[in-house]
Amino acid sequence: MKDRIDVSSNSKISMPIANLAMVISLVATVVLMYSSMTQRITSLETSRELMLNDLLKASDQKPIDQEQFLIQEGLASDLEKTITRVDEMMHNGVNISRMMKDIDRLRSDVEDLKNKVRENGNSYSASHVSKWSTSFKRTFINELN
Repeated sequence: MKDRIDVSSNSKISMPIANLAMVISLVATVVLMYSSMTQRITSLETSRELMLNDLLKASDQKPIDQEQFLIQEGLASDLEKTITRVDEMMHNGVNISRMMKDIDRLRSDVEDLKNKVRENGNSYSASHVSKWSTSFKRTFINELN
């Protein structure tokens, strides 16, 4: 077995100088690459920490921000009140149209009653009928309210 290598503390190694220079340059290159990567990682971590600190400082509320927040809350409550009023107005429109239909029905009923009174031969003057009609309308409107 010629390919056998015995290694001991007294062993000597002979190597061409070109190979030795290549091994040394390879080790130096690996050390420099490791150093560069470590430096880059440290730089990125530092910039991240600085950015987080700046972000925390920027998120603190200043008096101007607090005032704007209060104004915004006030505007939101005003908007809610306005929406509520508009909704109530929509219901009022429905109620008014219902009341108009009821008034038209009552007018026709009053005309029918007037015609029946005329047919029976009892004549009432226009002033008596209009007074009765006005008092009836007031009573009807009060009952609706």
